[in-house]
Amino acid sequence: MADSPTEIHLRRRSGLLELAYADGSSFALGAEFLRVHSPSADVRGHGKGQSVLQTGKRNVGLLSIEPVGYYALKLVFSDGHDSGLYSWDYLHELCTSQEAIWQEYLQKLQEAGASRDPAPFYPAATSKASLSEQVQVITIQPRSPL
Repeated sequence: MADSPTEIHLRRRSGLLELAYADGSSFALGAEFLRVHSPSADVRGHGKGQSVLQTGKRNVGLLSIEPVGYYALKLVFSDGHDSGLYSWDYLHELCTSQEAIWQEYLQKLQEAGASRDPAPFYPAATSKASLSEQVQVITIQPRSPL
């Protein structure tokens, strides 16, 4: 089980989720990377081999983050996606294996003839969500021994 991050910063403008750990390591995960690797059933499916390749997410933003107990984060994206809980273990796996996971995703896109670019813009389908310049910071307090 991975340790929980000691600090979490959401930089809305750049779309980066920054995580710092007690051992001094720190990582930055982009909104697109997090969105296409969401732990939700919409992305992973409801069983083995049922994952759905996420396409057109290059410009997705990360609007907010919410701690869930002492074990996870809920992320809210600009495309309306807000399901799936990113456990500390899963976030740590994404952090430490980011390059390999990203290359595998790009390979799957290529094999499917799909793109990271969104479909053509249609004004009726725009989101009213906005990416402000604010930085959201969450500090995770250590759990008290039981």
